[in-house]
Amino acid sequence: MIKIRKSQDRGKFKNSWLDSNHTFSFGEYYDENHMGLSNLRVINDDIVQPGTGFATHSHRNMEIISYVIDGELEHKDSMGNGGVIKPGDVQRMSAGTGINHSEYNPSKTNKVNFLQIWIEPNQLDIEPEYEQRYFNPNDNKNELKLLISPDGREGSIKMHSDALMYSAKLDSNKQLNLNLTKDRISFLHLINGKLRISNQILQAGDAATIYKDMSTDIEAIDKSEFIYFNLPSP
Repeated sequence: MIKIRKSQDRGKFKNSWLDSNHTFSFGEYYDENHMGLSNLRVINDDIVQPGTGFATHSHRNMEIISYVIDGELEHKDSMGNGGVIKPGDVQRMSAGTGINHSEYNPSKTNKVNFLQIWIEPNQLDIEPEYEQRYFNPNDNKNELKLLISPDGREGSIKMHSDALMYSAKLDSNKQLNLNLTKDRISFLHLINGKLRISNQILQAGDAATIYKDMSTDIEAIDKSEFIYFNLPSP
């Protein structure tokens, strides 16, 4: 079975500097039917205006991933880490016992669009960790590229959770196949483009939950970019 979540059905928040779409319940947006999926808790599609951003705030006991789509995002945290994240970079932060950080758009002219992703950890109160890595954009052209995993396999970033996060950029008319076992489910978030998945059409911002024990073909109707999660079945 495949369940589609349309872009326009997401929770929305907008103020003078932030335009955010929430796939799952977050902040003031509450939807008891969309509280997360397995250990995937948050996917926020954020657009931040130039010269603004999230002031220093706290997290604990969460695996937090930032995936920049367009623009640049500057990170600073209480462990002394700092840097600018650009398209192709993936940042993972294990909040553990607690960490303070800020996220800021350093550009004076351009917006930054990024995905903020939270995944529940498999171990609480670990020492906080931070990692940022660049992935060559050719590595996910017309195939899945593993970005995050629990064991760092295939050159991915290691995190403290049983989840696999992939990215892919498909040219028009290219296809991929996803295979699932009975103990796993998948979640696909379409960043841009247009996909056909099991005879259903996904537009930018749409998502699909793909339930266990299925073989699913994905076809790019237009040039497309998406992220894909392989998760334990709840």
